[in-house]
Amino acid sequence: MPTLNDYQGMAALSICESLLLAMNDQKLLSQSAIVGILQDAANAHEHAAGLDSEPSAHLAVAALINGIISGGNSVRRP
Repeated sequence: MPTLNDYQGMAALSICESLLLAMNDQKLLSQSAIVGILQDAANAHEHAAGLDSEPSAHLAVAALINGIISGGNSVRRP
C-alpha cells in the first residue's frame, strides 16, 4: 500500500513536470535547458548514492529521471 511519502513524491513529480512544460511553452526555457536540468538532477542523485550508506533510493531516483529523459515523454517533444 502506498504511503504518504509515495503520494508526496508523485505530487512533486507532477508539479515539476507541469512547471517545466509551462516554461517551455512560454519559451522561458528551451528543450535543451530542460533536459539539462533533468540531467543535473539525475547526476546529483548518482553522486549522492556514492556518499550514502544506503544508496538504493538515490539510484532509483536517478533511474527514474534518466527514464524521463530517454523515454520521449511530453518534456521531450519533437
